[in-house]
Amino acid sequence: MTNRSTRTMGKIAAPAVVLLAAFHAFAEDANVPCATPSPGQVAWQDAEIGMFIHFAPNTWQDSEYDRRDTPLDKITPDKMDTDQWVRVAESMGAKYIVFVAKHVGGFCMWRTDTTDYSIKNTAWRGGKGDVLADLSASCKKRGMKLGVYLSPRDDTFGAQTSGKCATPDLQAKYDTVYRQQLTEVLSKYGDMFEVWFDGSNVIEVGDILRQHAPNAVIFQGKYATIRWVGNEDGLAPYPAWNCTTKDAAQRGATAADSTPFGDVWLPSECDVSMRQNWFWNTKNEDTIKTLDQLMDIYYRSVGRGANLLLNLTPDTSGRIPEADAKRAAEFGAEIRRRFESALAATSGDGGTLELGSTAVRPVDHVILMEDIAQGERVLEYVIEAQVNGEWKEIVKGTAVGHKKIDQFEPVESGQWRFRCLKSNGPVSIARFAIYSAGGNSMPR
Repeated sequence: MTNRSTRTMGKIAAPAVVLLAAFHAFAEDANVPCATPSPGQVAWQDAEIGMFIHFAPNTWQDSEYDRRDTPLDKITPDKMDTDQWVRVAESMGAKYIVFVAKHVGGFCMWRTDTTDYSIKNTAWRGGKGDVLADLSASCKKRGMKLGVYLSPRDDTFGAQTSGKCATPDLQAKYDTVYRQQLTEVLSKYGDMFEVWFDGSNVIEVGDILRQHAPNAVIFQGKYATIRWVGNEDGLAPYPAWNCTTKDAAQRGATAADSTPFGDVWLPSECDVSMRQNWFWNTKNEDTIKTLDQLMDIYYRSVGRGANLLLNLTPDTSGRIPEADAKRAAEFGAEIRRRFESALAATSGDGGTLELGSTAVRPVDHVILMEDIAQGERVLEYVIEAQVNGEWKEIVKGTAVGHKKIDQFEPVESGQWRFRCLKSNGPVSIARFAIYSAGGNSMPR
C-alpha cells in the first residue's frame, strides 16, 4: 500500500511495451508528428536527480500518517539545519529538492493564515519558525532548485483524495483554503522548480500556477507536465518513452502509458525512499538502502531516461540522520566515480556515429543522450565494437530519450559505433560516450 494514499492505484507499473509492435509499421525516418518538450521540461530532465523531504507531525509519532494527536508544543526540531539538507542533496548529485510542505494530515510547515494546525503554533523558535522559509533561503544560498509538495488531501479539513469533499459547501470552503495555501507557498518563498499534487487535484489552480509558477513542472492533476512512473520503488520500465496520448494524460498517465508516437510530452519521475518508510521513525534505520540497491535504482531510473526523486527524511531534531547522509554521499560519489570521466565521447546528427582510433581498453558502459529539445526520435539502435577487424554487436535497445545507460561485460576495442536502426524523423545525438566504470549493477 502506498504511503501517500492519494496516489493512483497500483504498486508496480506494467511493462511499458505500448505500441512496440507499431515500430514495424513505420519505415525508418517515418516523420510521425510527435510532441516536443517545453524549455522547463528540458531543464527539469537535465537535472536528473532530486531529493524528496518528508517532515511532519508523523515524524514524532513513528507513523506514516498523522494521527493529529501530537501536542503542538512537542514539535520542537531544535537542531533544525536546512543548510545540512542542501549539503546532503548536493552530496548525492541532486539538482533540486521537493519539500513536503503539507502532507495528508494537513499540518503546514510554513506560517500559513489558513489554519492553526501549522508550524507557527508550535513552541519551536517561540512560534516564529518557518521551515519552508529556512529551506528556501538555504537553497537560494547554494543554487539548489526548490519544489513543493502540497497535498490536496487534508484530514484537518475533511478533504479526501484529490481534494474531494463530502458536500458542495465543504468543497467550496476547502477550495478557498487550498487556493490560498497554494498562493502562499508559490508567492512567498521564491521561484519553484516543481509542484507536486499527489493523487491529482480536483481544485481549480491553473490561474495560480500561471501567475506564480509559470516555469515549474507540475506532478499530476489537470495541469501536469510530468508523470508518476507507476510505483514507489524508483524504477522505470524499459522503454519509458517521454510521450503519451492526450487521453492517457487526462486520466493520469504513468510510464505504462508511454508511446513514441504521442501528442503530449510527459516525462516520468521515479520516487523512492532511502528508508523503507517516507517518514523517519525510531525503528527503520536498518532499512536504509545499500549502495548496490541505490545504484540499481539509478540504472533503472536515470539510466532509462526518467528522473529520480530520492527521499531522505529528517528526524525529530530537524536534521537528516548521519547514517542516511553518509549513504547519500556514497551514492553520489559512486555515480561520479563511474561516469564523471568518459574514455571518449562525441555527438552529432544522423543515424551513425563513430568513436574511432581510441586506445584499445576495456569498455563496459555506453551512455547515449538525444537532443530532446527536438523530441524523441530514436526507435531502435545498436552499439557495436570493432573486434578482430569486424563490427560486433554489443548491445541493442529501443528508447534513448534524455539518457540511456547500457552496461555489459567488458569489451576491449578502440573502435565503437552507434547505429540507429529505426527512427521517427532525423536523429540528433547530444552524447555518445564510452566508459570503463566497473560496478555490480547490471541492467535487468
